[in-house]
Amino acid sequence: MRIRQTGVAGVVVLVPQPFSDERGLFTRTFDADIFDDYLGTPGFSASFVQDSQSRSVQGTIRGMHGRSGQGEAKLVRCANGAVHDVVVDIRPDSPTFGHQVSVRLDDADFLHLYVPQGFLHGFQALTPTADVCYRINRPHDPSEDLAVAFDDADLAIAWPLPATAVSARDRSAGSWRQLVSQLGLPGTLPRRAHPIDAGPSDVPTG
Repeated sequence: MRIRQTGVAGVVVLVPQPFSDERGLFTRTFDADIFDDYLGTPGFSASFVQDSQSRSVQGTIRGMHGRSGQGEAKLVRCANGAVHDVVVDIRPDSPTFGHQVSVRLDDADFLHLYVPQGFLHGFQALTPTADVCYRINRPHDPSEDLAVAFDDADLAIAWPLPATAVSARDRSAGSWRQLVSQLGLPGTLPRRAHPIDAGPSDVPTG
């Protein structure tokens, strides 16, 4: 497994290295020792306490979701199909506050996206069905939910497909400016997303 850094501190892409032969392929999708060593936090992987999975039809958008309080770290992968995944930095003291990162997650490259505490997260299904698996390090608490509309004009996320299915909750989510006000920050506009490719890692991990 290799680890690719992004333009936003803390957000990294885990790049497995599949072995293929006439039978098909085998890949290690996650290695706790490598990941914890990269983070410099022994035992961090053991802090993941909930695993969840969603299935979405093509064009579905889920997002943009966040969490107040201590937030939550998550590890996201697409086990079936493909999604366009987007995160937005909402850490008040971060030099990249408002910056976005987007990455394609699919069942061909097996990439994982690690999202630390303090981010909005969302994705769009690109294939007829897409199964997304999440691991989070704190039990879900609905009272801490944050949300910004997927089509917020200030976020201006470039979703690849027309939105075909969006929950009522996500359609009624607030604006970026409302979230900034809720966080007690000045009226900072976000930076546009930039894609992360699936090429070689910037950080060899063996």
